[in-house]
Amino acid sequence: MLTKEIFVDIHVRFAQGQSLRKIASELGISRNTVKHHLQQQTMPTYAKRSQQPTKLSPFKPYLLQRIELAKPDWIPATVLFDEVVENGYQGGIAQLRRFVCQFKPSIVPEVVVRFETQPGQQMQIDFTSIRRGKNR
Repeated sequence: MLTKEIFVDIHVRFAQGQSLRKIASELGISRNTVKHHLQQQTMPTYAKRSQQPTKLSPFKPYLLQRIELAKPDWIPATVLFDEVVENGYQGGIAQLRRFVCQFKPSIVPEVVVRFETQPGQQMQIDFTSIRRGKNR
């Protein structure tokens, strides 16, 4: 799939007198691709593929309901996977994880407030014990 810039670049470079081989090597594409696009006067249009239903599609409402009912807690994907397998799901866990991770709440780290004192106000010491020999 070529971008519009590359399509125009091919035509401009060819009009300037560059060879097919040089255009192909500079753009990093095949000479046949350059030749093919020089024969076309308009940019090729690519149709978007329609969204195909997945094996998980019939179970999405159930999963959304389970996630909403569990809030503010979180149900692991493995537990949800076991539940939908019992209901007839035949797909893999990776597909289920990709779907479920969209709804997982992000973890907000707690803000650490530093305790600052003036120099000489407070002293901190780390203690350690040094042992010599076996049982001393």
